Amino acid sequence: MHHHTLLVHAGRDTAAAAHSVSPPLVRTSTTVFATLEDYKQAQRGQVFDAPRYGRSGTATTFELQRAMAALAGTEACIATSCGLSAITAVLAAHAGSGRHILLSDGVYGPTRVFCEKELAPSGTTVEFFAHGADITTLLRSNTSLVFIETPASLTMDMLDVRAICTAAHERGVPVACDATWGTPLFFDAHQLGIDISVHAATKFINGHSDLLLGLCTGTSEALSTVRAYCDRSGAHAAPDTCWLTLRGLRTLAARLARHQASALALAQWLQAQSAVQRVRFPALPTDPGFELWRSQFSGAAGPFTIELAPCSEAAFSRFINGLSLFSLGTSWGGFESLIMPAVPHHLRALAAPDDAPRLVRLHIGLEDPADLCDDLHSALQSMHHGEDAAGDRCSTCRTSRNETPPTLTTFSGPASAANPARS
Repeated sequence: MHHHTLLVHAGRDTAAAAHSVSPPLVRTSTTVFATLEDYKQAQRGQVFDAPRYGRSGTATTFELQRAMAALAGTEACIATSCGLSAITAVLAAHAGSGRHILLSDGVYGPTRVFCEKELAPSGTTVEFFAHGADITTLLRSNTSLVFIETPASLTMDMLDVRAICTAAHERGVPVACDATWGTPLFFDAHQLGIDISVHAATKFINGHSDLLLGLCTGTSEALSTVRAYCDRSGAHAAPDTCWLTLRGLRTLAARLARHQASALALAQWLQAQSAVQRVRFPALPTDPGFELWRSQFSGAAGPFTIELAPCSEAAFSRFINGLSLFSLGTSWGGFESLIMPAVPHHLRALAAPDDAPRLVRLHIGLEDPADLCDDLHSALQSMHHGEDAAGDRCSTCRTSRNETPPTLTTFSGPASAANPARS
């Protein structure tokens, strides 16, 4: 089935028994069994795939996992308490004294912190590689995992996923990928060769900024060590969170289409602003990662990063504080637009010196893009000219409640086997 159909129908097996469209929410701490043989059979079964104990999941958890596995085109899925717990479970399951883990340099900040502060002191050799590096020269006889994120979390640098997977697999090394940015709709991780795909379902998959959840997909074999680690460490997901995520999953395709069209429109407009030195968004033909993006992704809903012209801390504060529709927050993927200084976690609370590069990450929400454009324009004006310019309207997206908004560029993504109509 096409992704759009799967989103509607997958993960609804238990709905019929409740005479409901959506599956019921099942909460429990204790799972009870009719006979001793039933109890023994449950203990022999695979954890996270069938009722055993509340921590291992309920029918609600299993529905989400089946739906996500189907969407990702693979066998299995494990739900964890948050995106970071899914990442750390994958890393920890492949770590150990004498082992070597390779990671792309642009991974999510807490991913790097976990490797440096937890894995390395425990005996795992952790090595980071730049986005253009040839990993064939970095793989060792004791390399146990290659972990990547594409595009890079803040810089939006692209990786040649196929080349990385080919090189790793030739040495018998599995590849895991934080694929949150693309989701299974825009990034077919397993078809590209990735063994374990990790998603912060907190972001686009849920889409409503009201929960934390992680999901790992792959074959049962690829996930076997991760499954065992999650069971030992208690990295489990609550059924309420899984039920809300199932509800959000139904509208994923519709939301991503709107996010994508608006993100591209805003990114193109920002390229023409004098206060913006560069827009880092692989879906733009001017981006250095565009060809890699086009060959590996079927769409791009954001977020993306902009590089502002050098400015004082006071001017930067005027820009951030001058926004009314973009909230300042550390996340993305919800219905609301967000902005965040794109700096490493350990530097986020510090003031940057004057004339330092100013990287800002934008998540374009479901608001009208003309309103978002006007909001950014006013903030950019106040950044360099003070508060007096904050009321100026953007000439490109000038509109009022009684005017027809301008026609904005729409985007359907490149053609792919899954989306042959795209051009």
